[in-house]
Amino acid sequence: MDHACTVYITMEYLSKRWAILILHELSKGEEWKRFSDIKRSMQDVTAKVLTERLKELESEGLVEKRVDTTTVPIRSEYRLTPMSWELMDVIHDLKMWALKWKIENPACGRQDCRICTL
Repeated sequence: MDHACTVYITMEYLSKRWAILILHELSKGEEWKRFSDIKRSMQDVTAKVLTERLKELESEGLVEKRVDTTTVPIRSEYRLTPMSWELMDVIHDLKMWALKWKIENPACGRQDCRICTL
């Protein structure tokens, strides 16, 4: 493996399980999302893994976190950074590639991912 290769370096953090799907989920609906809302919409991910991935994505500059300590329980909220919004354009292109070559799903092709409820 060539450790100088940009693709390899980028995939080290983007290819971790759930990373892209977390970013995708954060791109939907409200600008800020509570941890509990992300967890509820991604039922198959454990809270532990979701916490780990959010920390990793934050350290990579792809997710911004804010904490509201005035509420009980303390509220942690997350949103995409400008860098990750640009990455979402790449994810959309990946979706369009899949719809062209691999997946028969016309409804998904017409749907804006930001308003998708699936």
